[in-house]
Amino acid sequence: MTEHSTAAPRLDAAVASRLKRDDAGLVAAIVQQHDTGEVLMLGWMDDEALRRTLTEGRVTFWSRSRQEYWRKGDTSGHVQHVRSVALDCDGDALLVRVEQVGAACHTGTRTCFEAGGDLRAAVGGAV
Repeated sequence: MTEHSTAAPRLDAAVASRLKRDDAGLVAAIVQQHDTGEVLMLGWMDDEALRRTLTEGRVTFWSRSRQEYWRKGDTSGHVQHVRSVALDCDGDALLVRVEQVGAACHTGTRTCFEAGGDLRAAVGGAV
């Protein structure tokens, strides 16, 4: 007979050990439309936000301003359905590929980078 555990679920230790977190315990999460490659937004995840994202099929972030978890689309209806999650080679950034429903940005634009605007960088060329 096994005892029922009342401990809260935790991020898989093998995944957690690969993360390189900032001083606040967060990892950058780049969100990309899975079929077009369009970069939608950047959010922040701690271990719990990543665990929820990996296990629930919806993207959850840690809000640095509100100091709370937020699942994209719960209030706006602009849901992000997870298609895949990858970790970069250094362990300090996640690439979350999603099926975006509606706008990704809280301003109502498709992407946060559309809302922020082009900074008019000099365009380089190959030599």
